[in-house]
Amino acid sequence: PTVSSLGPTFGRGAMTNHWVDIKNTDLAIIMGGNAAEAHPCGFKWVIEAKKERKAKLIVVDPRFTRSASVADFYAPIRAGSDIAFLGGVINYLLTNDKIHHDYVKNYTNAAFLIDEGFKFDDGLFSGYNAEKRSYDKSTWSYQKDKDGYAMVDETLQSPNCVFQLMKKHYSRYTPELVSKVTGTPKEDFLRICGMIAETAAPNKTMTVLYALGWTEHTVGSQNIRTMAMIQLLLGNMGMAGGGINALRGHANVQGITDMCLYSEVLPGYLSAPTDADKTHEEYLAKRTPKALRPGQMNFPQNFPKWFNSLMKAFYGNAATKENGFCYDWVPKKDGAYDAMDIFERMHQGKMTGFACQGFNPLASMANKRKIGDALAKL
Repeated sequence: PTVSSLGPTFGRGAMTNHWVDIKNTDLAIIMGGNAAEAHPCGFKWVIEAKKERKAKLIVVDPRFTRSASVADFYAPIRAGSDIAFLGGVINYLLTNDKIHHDYVKNYTNAAFLIDEGFKFDDGLFSGYNAEKRSYDKSTWSYQKDKDGYAMVDETLQSPNCVFQLMKKHYSRYTPELVSKVTGTPKEDFLRICGMIAETAAPNKTMTVLYALGWTEHTVGSQNIRTMAMIQLLLGNMGMAGGGINALRGHANVQGITDMCLYSEVLPGYLSAPTDADKTHEEYLAKRTPKALRPGQMNFPQNFPKWFNSLMKAFYGNAATKENGFCYDWVPKKDGAYDAMDIFERMHQGKMTGFACQGFNPLASMANKRKIGDALAKL
């Protein structure tokens, strides 16, 4: 089986399904975006699903948008409170047993046992260092057997399995709390939960459409991860008409990584080596995940093949097994070079010039005052 995590492993990036696949959905939910106005060519597939499949459309947004104007149900929400809303959906699904049991048991890590030292108390997980404001994550790992595989409880009853820990964690997100935090009327929230819950059925799927209204928050990654967990509980990941889909624009993360203009990656989305990766073997070992269960499909286990193939494309016959496929010829990063890091260096006076094209940092980056101060130092 493949194994998807019900823990925080989802990034802020791409679509898991294709735009055209939206026509196969039974329910589309738009949060953190306004597809009708910002992505009209793609939004036509939502309309197609409504027309041909009688699919429903839910829009949750602080504003009544053009997307909301054609929705079957619209609910308001306070900007930045999406985590509480989505946490409430998870609690609803678990409390009312509205999950796809076979999918959750066989294709997620719900049955995996977590270290007995793992705890969550008053907003903090175990291993927090208040002085350094960082976590020691050693208690966050799976319990392993003698062969190095994650131990599981297929009944999902162990208090240390991911499923029970998740259930306990999200029990705090009651409809009353959600309404208080988000401003969404309780009855509206519960109606949306009911519509979402219907897609736990094996023959139903929901697709989720989001954009920068989710990603450009300090908790942007967590917004997407939380909705990803909802889709995993419903069995909607990897399904036609399902998935969690970032709506993309022009100068964006998707295009810049596809074109390999982003220093964090090599072509093919292979993470670039750093100064810490001293040898070809070390570099590959860090990036090649080991299977967590016997017989598990582990697509990234092919990382060595991908990288060595790329080196052959770069260096031809000069790249051989004996010289590590010319690994030593590849430049190594001495740190991060994403936009956040660039502006941090700028703010610290460590940069004197900046060339900017197809990008408006003051409009797109968080903390506008700091970005302005940083630019003023150039």
